[in-house]
Amino acid sequence: MSGPEPDGPPPTALHGPSRAWLGLASVLAAPVVAVLAFLYADHSEPGTVDRWFIDPTADSVGQPWRRVALALDFLGEPAGSVALVTLLVAGCLLLRRPRAAVLVAAGPVVSVVATTLIKPVVGRTIHGPGNLSYPSGHTAFATSLAIALALLAAGLFRLGRTAGFALVLGVALAGGAAMGWAQVALGAHYPTDVLGGWCTALVLVPATAWLVDRTAGRMCGAGLPVRR
Repeated sequence: MSGPEPDGPPPTALHGPSRAWLGLASVLAAPVVAVLAFLYADHSEPGTVDRWFIDPTADSVGQPWRRVALALDFLGEPAGSVALVTLLVAGCLLLRRPRAAVLVAAGPVVSVVATTLIKPVVGRTIHGPGNLSYPSGHTAFATSLAIALALLAAGLFRLGRTAGFALVLGVALAGGAAMGWAQVALGAHYPTDVLGGWCTALVLVPATAWLVDRTAGRMCGAGLPVRR
C-alpha cells in the first residue's frame, strides 16, 4: 500500500498549465453556439451544412451499427447517465481526486441544463413539432464527461501545457464525435445540433472546473475541512 500523500495543495479540477488555452477554446466556442442558434432558429429541416454529412432521404443506420448507436444513446439517457457518472465519481474518489469527482458530476449537469434551456429559445425541431433538437444534450453530456476525465488524466500524468491541452481537446473531440454520430445515425439530431452541443460543453466545463477549484480554495482559506 502507498503511504500518505505529501502535504500541499490538493489536486485541482482544472489543469493549471493549459488553463489559458482552455479558456481561449471556451471563448471561441461560445460564438459558435450563438451563431448556429441564430442560423437555425425555428427551422425544421436540415440546413446546408447538415446535408454535407447526411442524406435526409436515406434510411437509418443498419445493423450492427444501429446497436452501437443505441448503446451510446442509452449512456445519455437518465438511467444510463446516472449509472455512468456514479461509476466515474467512485473512480475519482478512489484515486483521491475529490475535485475531479465534483467536476465529473457537475460538468454534465451544467451542460445538459444549458442545452435544455437553449432548446425552446432556438425552437429548432426534427421529425415534427415538439421535438426540439438544438443543441444536442446527449452530445453535451458525453463531451462534458470526456473533458472532465481528460482534465483528470492531465493532472495525474502531470502533463505540460501543450500536451495537456491536446489531450483535453482530443478526448473531447472523440467523446463528442462518438455520441454525435449516434444521435445523427438514429435521426435524433442534425449534425449542426451535435456541433452546438459539443461547443456548449467546451464553453461550460472548463468554467465549472475553475469554479470548483475556486470554491474549494475558499473553503480551505476559511478553515473548513476539505478532503485531500
